[in-house]
Amino acid sequence: MDKWLYRVSLVLVIVGLLVSIYMTIYKITNDNRMCFGSGDCGTVNQSRYAEVNGFPVAGIGIIGYAAILAVLFLERRRGFFEQNGTLLIFGMALAGFLFTVWLIYVELALLHAICPFCVTSQVAMTIIFIIAVIRLIRQPQI
Repeated sequence: MDKWLYRVSLVLVIVGLLVSIYMTIYKITNDNRMCFGSGDCGTVNQSRYAEVNGFPVAGIGIIGYAAILAVLFLERRRGFFEQNGTLLIFGMALAGFLFTVWLIYVELALLHAICPFCVTSQVAMTIIFIIAVIRLIRQPQI
């Protein structure tokens, strides 16, 4: 396991998790002061695209980042996660990246608004996905 890639992934997952928690709190409280002067943040957060069946999109981010974080920790143990952790992280990062691409499209093409917090999460997930691909390619064959 490449420790540098592991550590960078860990930091990015924590950043994404913290941003998702922050944006979920913002969605629930609807406190526009949390946007730090970015009106686009409010535009994105108050749009119909900020929820999936009544559940905040940022909450989906919390679940996704937490799942990746759990597997990152568990893959250091012997057994199932040691053997399959890299592939599991790749699969979750791929799903997160595809969702990120959709959210970027929504912001740019449909809402014409860019939320800086969303961009932070989008960049984090994109880099997590790139690292997951590299880790998968470098994984020794059993």
